[in-house]
Amino acid sequence: MKHYYSTTNRLPYRKRLRNRIIAIALLVLIAFGVGAAILHEDTRPQDTPKKEVATQESQEIQQKIAELKKADSIEREQEHQEDLSNTQATLVAEIVPENAPEPEIVDSAHIKSQRNVFLAEKIDQMLRRYKPDYGVVLVVNAKTNEIIAWGERRDDKVQNQPDYFVKNSFPAASLAKTVTIAAAMESGRYSLDTPIPMRGASHTLYKSQLRVPEDYTGTTIELQDAYAKSSNAPLGIIGMNVGANKLRSSAKNLGYNMNFPGGIPGRATYNPPDTGYGLAETSCGFTEDITLPPLLAAAQVRAILMKQPLEIPWADNLAPYAPTNRIALDVGKFSDNTYYGLRQAMIRAVEKGTARKHMSRKNIARKNFEALYLGGKTGSLDGKDPAGRYDWFMGFAQAKDDPSKAIVVVVMQVHKEIRSQPATQVAAVVINHWAHQNLEK
Repeated sequence: MKHYYSTTNRLPYRKRLRNRIIAIALLVLIAFGVGAAILHEDTRPQDTPKKEVATQESQEIQQKIAELKKADSIEREQEHQEDLSNTQATLVAEIVPENAPEPEIVDSAHIKSQRNVFLAEKIDQMLRRYKPDYGVVLVVNAKTNEIIAWGERRDDKVQNQPDYFVKNSFPAASLAKTVTIAAAMESGRYSLDTPIPMRGASHTLYKSQLRVPEDYTGTTIELQDAYAKSSNAPLGIIGMNVGANKLRSSAKNLGYNMNFPGGIPGRATYNPPDTGYGLAETSCGFTEDITLPPLLAAAQVRAILMKQPLEIPWADNLAPYAPTNRIALDVGKFSDNTYYGLRQAMIRAVEKGTARKHMSRKNIARKNFEALYLGGKTGSLDGKDPAGRYDWFMGFAQAKDDPSKAIVVVVMQVHKEIRSQPATQVAAVVINHWAHQNLEK
């Protein structure tokens, strides 16, 4: 095989070493020259202005950025201050309206003139706090039949005179059911536990609810519970069964359709038709045609509690809104059994009926609640004079250990768009304050 590189043609070692050294030196020189040229280019005098220009531009940019940041900061601070001002203005507007009403000046003359100043002051405070569109609170000593405390609110302020005591345009609503169960017990055909057909809801009154088959075996409700729960249809059925004449007679014993001495209070109306659906409406108070002044409502409760003929509550300093002394009236009297039944039906309304929620330990101290017999009747219906939703409570509180300690409480409120505290709750608070004063400690 032929060799291209022969060992005999190879240069001696000394020459090869010399050549290598020369080559390395040349490479070093070339590298050094290139580096020197680069260094010389960077240090030329003509390049200095470019560097200065670049530095100046950079400073200007940084300055503009700083100015923009400062402007943005100022703008943000202005926005923050504006938001803070708006928030403060909003809060002030909520607390103090733009057209804020002038503060009501409390005239305490009508409070100090009342028999029970402590109770009168509490009533006044509640009327100012709850602000019913129209409201009357009346408290009567059941033993003497004297008005011991009262309060009235209308025209956006508490009144110094109880004009609404005698006003006879207020619909009686379910308070008229008292006439119906009185007539039922006076007829001798009903007792407190008599079962009454219960068809449909309590608050409705349809003709179909009044049509009861002779062989009816459906749901029933006791008479006392129908009254306590203010069930319309069962009371309508009772009224249709006892008839209009019995209803009118019982209504007279409770002061309806009477002209009282001095027109105090105004004439209350109760005129049931002889037959038909209208008779059922009257029997359960499902009509505006039955009217009742608060003063007469108090007289009705007092007659039931004391088992005495009707007598209008009086006060020696409330003319012409109440009699100035006791006046005997030409009215009949119910049987003792009927008075007992009416009283028990009212107690049932507090224990298991429409007054149970608020006439309770929620608003009456435990010791007072347990020491009292509590009874009453609630009612609600839309009316027109004044216009609004009428909310009634009439009832009593009587000490268990001393029945002579007793009061009658009537609360009548009219609400428009916004409802204030329920009448039953107002009555419960009044009873609680009276009990703190009068019950054994």
